[in-house]
Amino acid sequence: MDAMDDNPAQSDGLDQRAELSEFLRTRRARLKPEDVGVSSHGRHRRVPGLRREELAQLAGVSVAYYTRLEQGNGRNVSAEVLDAIARALRLSDAEQTHLTRLAKPRQQRRKNRVPRRQTVRTGLRQLLDSMEGVPAYVGGARSEILAWNRMAAALFGDWGKLAPAERNWARLTFLDPGYRDLFRDWDSKASDMVSYLRLYAGQHPDDPALSALVGELSVKSEEFRRLWATHDVKEKGHGVKRMRHPLVGELTLSYETLHLPDDDEQYLCVYHAEPASPAADALRLLASWGTDAVPSEDAPLTE
Repeated sequence: MDAMDDNPAQSDGLDQRAELSEFLRTRRARLKPEDVGVSSHGRHRRVPGLRREELAQLAGVSVAYYTRLEQGNGRNVSAEVLDAIARALRLSDAEQTHLTRLAKPRQQRRKNRVPRRQTVRTGLRQLLDSMEGVPAYVGGARSEILAWNRMAAALFGDWGKLAPAERNWARLTFLDPGYRDLFRDWDSKASDMVSYLRLYAGQHPDDPALSALVGELSVKSEEFRRLWATHDVKEKGHGVKRMRHPLVGELTLSYETLHLPDDDEQYLCVYHAEPASPAADALRLLASWGTDAVPSEDAPLTE
């Protein structure tokens, strides 16, 4: 367990060395020898996945060098070595980016920095409100829900009735039973949510707002704690979600995530249905029902 896991409610940030160590260990553990052409010679293996010496051989580095890295000492590691280890571990692009951030963190981080209040541009809020046929919202880096349109309120619930601090996808996913009922593939939704937060944590390990969020969820949700300990990371992109809405029933929607060019901590997420599908009919019904839903509005990052 990393430092945040040991005492999540009181941590001021992630222990960078522990994060690097656990990330490499969990990535190594998920690889089977036969996946990478390593012979086990019929011996009983006491550890899951590859041994350190096997991974070091695949990456073309010494066992001592890799061991130091897996112990959290990535201070002098080169980009070439990180690339070789990423290839040996078969990391995704998001995982390789995460590894680089953990091993070579940005210098001169501001400790205990006060999170800036996230606001959504007027033009973007107007765009949201003009998207009458599809649910859409603007999200923030820590899974905040910053702005939304009437269709999003009709599909996901009236976020305007929540306190600003509660307008957060991670909190809703793990702490609100209604969202467990809404998402048919709740396990996938929950896993994705934690993976997004992990990726952000690698970039901003000293973020106290993130630390507070992870601490709260770690205390209140055993499922969150389990998923956080996997160290999985993932970029928010596109996909399909199956839902069971209390008014219109079953519907399958695709979603697209568009990252904003002028703010790397915000993104626009839009849900849409396949033309002439039952889900498209359900959205049209929701559009007529949702005319009284709240308009989009900004949600501050902190109270």
